Amino acid sequence: MEASFSLFFVFIILSLLAVTKSDNPVFDVLHYGAIGDGQIDDTNAFLEAWKATCASDSSSSTVHVPSYKTFLIQPLIFNGPCNSKSVIVQIDGNLVAPIEPSKWKCEYDNCHRWIYFHKVDGLKVRGRGTIDGHGKNWWNIDGKERPTVLEISNANNVFLGGGLNFKDGPRMHVVLNSLRSFTVSNIKINAPEKSPNTDGIHVMGCTDSSIDHCQIGTGDDCISIGDGTSNLKVSNVICGPGHGISIGSLGKDGANDEVEYVTVSDSVLIGASNGVRIKTWQGGKGYARNFVFERILFHETSNPIIIDQYYCDHEECTTSESAVQISNVTYSKMLGTSRRKIAVTLKCSESQPCKDIVIEDMAIFSRGENEAQYECSNVYGKARGQIVPRISCLN
Repeated sequence: MEASFSLFFVFIILSLLAVTKSDNPVFDVLHYGAIGDGQIDDTNAFLEAWKATCASDSSSSTVHVPSYKTFLIQPLIFNGPCNSKSVIVQIDGNLVAPIEPSKWKCEYDNCHRWIYFHKVDGLKVRGRGTIDGHGKNWWNIDGKERPTVLEISNANNVFLGGGLNFKDGPRMHVVLNSLRSFTVSNIKINAPEKSPNTDGIHVMGCTDSSIDHCQIGTGDDCISIGDGTSNLKVSNVICGPGHGISIGSLGKDGANDEVEYVTVSDSVLIGASNGVRIKTWQGGKGYARNFVFERILFHETSNPIIIDQYYCDHEECTTSESAVQISNVTYSKMLGTSRRKIAVTLKCSESQPCKDIVIEDMAIFSRGENEAQYECSNVYGKARGQIVPRISCLN
């Protein structure tokens, strides 16, 4: 009787282990032919591992990129939808792009993206590996021809983070496009200060999402927030070098762009060419509204606070009476130093003035602890609490 009970107990344990194993399968790229020496093309192995993962009927399935290996991959498209509710891409090893632009193999000569996830609900891209775009040899090529390192689009409940490192993107490093409920947490992004258009994270068309505990230093915006974004929270970000944390640019070529309900908090900007910025083109339409910037520390930042409704990234821009309407923006508890004498710039459109702009409890000094200055035009709002420099146009 005792022996029968023991056998029955062992059977139950083995059955449970079998269920657990099958319910969370792991598909290692090495099992699909990847070499991981950084020289041999492992693209097909990644695609085969993805097909198996995406086709799995388990509640959760995982593509595993093992540590201590470096995988050379060409542009990849990981298409959904997948069967699993949770699809994990565990990147513990390193991914590298071809060093020479001429060695990239792009479908229909389209090199807009290197790694692309499309329509994968429940996607989690995580790990402690490094994703290296080898962008150096791209930076002298026209920006429109350079690829983004990673793009995730048209999905719900997406996670990116867990210690991932991105470096030297040919263009933007991370693009989040048309997502509902994403979280980016604990990633590092690095590219040289002079590398062109190498934004850290670009968000567009996304709702109900967050970015937190990230360290970003690039040659363009650390974070840029574009059209169609709403209910985004950014917190605990270290930015620099780079062009700051920017909403925009919006309204280019007369576009109707809309961004609302964005909060940026508890972040530090170090040696950045801009701090927290809202930038719109002349001639645009739409709105940028309901923003809160709070508890921000600036260290040797060139333009700590800036609203620019005359943004132009080249020498000749046409003038126009229409503009994206900027309203209901609060700056609270802003502290630090500016590399320029002018620390606060509120440059708004005459035809569409900025409305309900509030600055409270701010102390920003120019280099050498001298009192900084401000410039403003066509802005309406109020200043309250201790304000340094004093901004008379808001009283």
